[in-house]
Amino acid sequence: MAATGFKDYYAVLGVSRTAGADEIKQSFRKLARKYHPDVNPDDETAEAKFKEVSEAYEVLSDADKRKKYDQYGQYWQQADRAGAGSAYGSPGDTSGFDFSNYGSFDEFINELLGRFATPGGGGGGRAYPYGTPGASTGGPGFGYDPAANRSFDQEASIRLTFSEAFHGTQKRLRIGSDSVDVRIPPGAKQGSKIRLKGKGPINPYSKQPADIFLVVQLDPHNFFKLEGDSLTAEVPIAPDEAVLGGKIEVPTPDGSVTMNLPSGIKSGQSLRLRGKGWPSLKGDRGDLLIKVTITPPATLSDTERQLYEQIRDGRTASPRQSLVNNRL
Repeated sequence: MAATGFKDYYAVLGVSRTAGADEIKQSFRKLARKYHPDVNPDDETAEAKFKEVSEAYEVLSDADKRKKYDQYGQYWQQADRAGAGSAYGSPGDTSGFDFSNYGSFDEFINELLGRFATPGGGGGGRAYPYGTPGASTGGPGFGYDPAANRSFDQEASIRLTFSEAFHGTQKRLRIGSDSVDVRIPPGAKQGSKIRLKGKGPINPYSKQPADIFLVVQLDPHNFFKLEGDSLTAEVPIAPDEAVLGGKIEVPTPDGSVTMNLPSGIKSGQSLRLRGKGWPSLKGDRGDLLIKVTITPPATLSDTERQLYEQIRDGRTASPRQSLVNNRL
């Protein structure tokens, strides 16, 4: 049984199997420049191609990885894990063995054990039939459980505007040949994960469909920012407002509200509007933190200049008085 989803890294980079290191590097640089995300903003096809080219170069530019890839083909990683240190000792010379008769390296091992397991499935994407990256699954041998520490769950990115994440939204996504309506609850944040239960590939061991996790990528807003759990915004105020205080209108996600500005407020100081922040998944609202910045006028009328000069001439205290005796 031939495996599916095999990537020919030589074909990806457009080089022959006898290509030298310099030729591989030159081809990679040319393709990387062509498909780089900075050159192709918001182009998912180019981004996927850039990742594929980078993956191919990572393997073929490493002499050891390339040797294993040339020897074992699509099963070079599995064969490496099942090599030295396994229950069978040294794997010996398998360069003449035809691995294309097996759907996976596990299938080859299972036949040797006499279990004749024939895992199938597939689905593409980021599936890890040999465990999640970094996980230890042991080695094949008697008593070895092929389903242990295996995850066929997949991840995919979903991009949301600030408004969509704040209010919640519904998106129609295409997964394979199916269209799926996905409800995004209010309060999604950067990195939040939405689980699509049973929409992933079939786990060949449990025969149950895996899950797909949508990872939220939040587009920036021109006024509001989300810092951790807090919604923040920066509001400019005039020098006289900072000195005298008063009431000012500030935007919130629900519309403008009147906020009390204390007299003598400093630039960079934050004021809290309770219950006007980001929604939580429980349905309540956090706070909105308004950071004020004292912004002098770019131009002055003759009257304003005269008044500011009167204030300067009549000022009795210096804001730098405490700095007089500071020295090293």
